[in-house]
Formats: sequence, C-alpha cells, structure tokens
Amino acid sequence: MMKPVMRIEDTGANPCDGQPVIDWPKAIWNGGLLAIAVVGGPLVFTWSAFGLFVVLTYLTLLIGHSVGMHRMLIHRAFQCGKPMERFLIYVGTIVGVAGPMGIIKVHDMRDWAQRQTRCHDFFAHRRGLLRDLSWQLFYRFRFDRPPMLTIEPRIASDPFYRFLEATWRWQQVPLAVFLFLIGGWPWVVWGVAVRVIVSTAGHWTITYFCHNPGAGRWTVKGAYVQASDLPGLGLLTYGECWHNDHHAFPESARIGLEPGQIDPGWVVIRGLERAGLVWNVGRPRDPGLREDLQERIAL
Repeated sequence: MMKPVMRIEDTGANPCDGQPVIDWPKAIWNGGLLAIAVVGGPLVFTWSAFGLFVVLTYLTLLIGHSVGMHRMLIHRAFQCGKPMERFLIYVGTIVGVAGPMGIIKVHDMRDWAQRQTRCHDFFAHRRGLLRDLSWQLFYRFRFDRPPMLTIEPRIASDPFYRFLEATWRWQQVPLAVFLFLIGGWPWVVWGVAVRVIVSTAGHWTITYFCHNPGAGRWTVKGAYVQASDLPGLGLLTYGECWHNDHHAFPESARIGLEPGQIDPGWVVIRGLERAGLVWNVGRPRDPGLREDLQERIAL
C-alpha cells in the first residue's frame, strides 16, 4: 500500500472536545450560491440551462470529485502521469466544495475522528439531516486541542495545487465567462450557482446517510462510526454509496465490490487503466489477513 497523503498526529487531541462554530467564508460562499440558485434559478430557467446543469454536475462529480479528489488524491487508489493527475484535481476543484488541500483536510480529519472510540456528532453525523447539513455547509469544528496535520510535500509544495487551493472559489469565474458566451445568464446561474450548491449539499446528504446505521457487510473494529451502503443509488452517486465497502477497503479503486453494486467511478478508472493512462490500481486486501475487520452477515 502507498503511504497516506496526509499524516494526522493526535497530540492528545480528542474528537469529542470542541464545538461547531460558524465559518464565515464558507457560510458566505454556500449561502450566496444557495440564494442565487433559489431566487435566480427559476427566474432564468430554460431547458438548455437545465440540461447543462444535469450533464455538468454529473461529469464534474464523477470525474473530478469521485475519481480525482476521492479515489486518487485522498486514497491514492491509483497512479497516473502528472498531466492526468492535475486534470482530475482541477475538475475536482471546479465542483466547488474545496481546493485540493482543503478537501484532504476535511476528509481525513473526519475519517480520523470516526475511527476513534467516540467522536463529536459533527463528525459522526448523529444529529438530524437539516442540522447536520447546516453544520457542513456553514460551520467548521473548533477543537479544544486540535490534532496536527501534515500533507505530504509532493502535494503541499506543488505550485499548481497551491494555486488551486488559494483560488478555488475563483476558478468558477473562467467557467462562468465561457458559459455566458454560449448560453447567457441562464447557463451561468444553472451551470455555476445551482450546480455548485447542489453538488455540495448532495455530497453532504449522501455522506450523512452513508454514516448512519444501514446496510453493509463489514464492521471496522474499534471505530465509533460504521459506514453503510445505500442500495439502488450506485448510478446516482458514482459508486460512492457503497460506503461500507469503502470504509473496509479504502485502498481499493473499486468501491462497489459486491455483485450488482453499480460503480461508475470504477468504470472510468478501469477504462483509463486499459488505455494505459493509470496504473498501480488498488484492489481490496484479503479480508482474511485483516485483524480490524469483522463480517456482519453472509451475502
């Protein structure tokens, strides 16, 4: 297995000690997009703008967020050349959730907290959906004593990734100009504001249900939060809904591991592998050699 992209040293940190506090840049960004989407979306609606929204949302989340940010950047489930890597991470940045360093920190901090014996509801998603969604869209968690985070130099010192991290919100501007030239304000509102807020809120909604009790084959011993699968949502969620499998085998580029578990992200990665554009594609480790896994049920 490759080394993780970020190292977390708890230094006495406790994922229960602290509280959610409003994150003003995040709140203004997501709140502003939400207001534009709710007010402006219906006012400028056209079917072409809606079609653009559907296609662009699906492709950016599939290629950039699921394949690029999640499976490649965070979990290093496959390797590729630098141009392909940067393309995938750029598309992931266009999704509008965070920049490359930000997405690593959000994911790995949550994963670290969930794998402790107990963590705050902010990380465990144990409150109601609306409360949890408001936390994830408008708040950050302020630790009483935060853990120390270190992102590997290959990522942290890369000038392109540093540029994306510093300007990730502004990366919507070139896209907005391009869409305006083709389809006017309807394409801008639906292709940027509606797409970004739906992508962000949709991401956290799926995250919420995937980290509450539900279907799944595996239990990760000692972890406070056990992930769940969401049957029937494989196509809609790019395969990310098979989250119980993912928590059990985070090194695997394929998340839908059981028969019938549709995984579009894996389809993309497998196609790139066959074309010789990616390699060292991760597969699940032998569960028989894993002391931290316990099988819940026989499928």
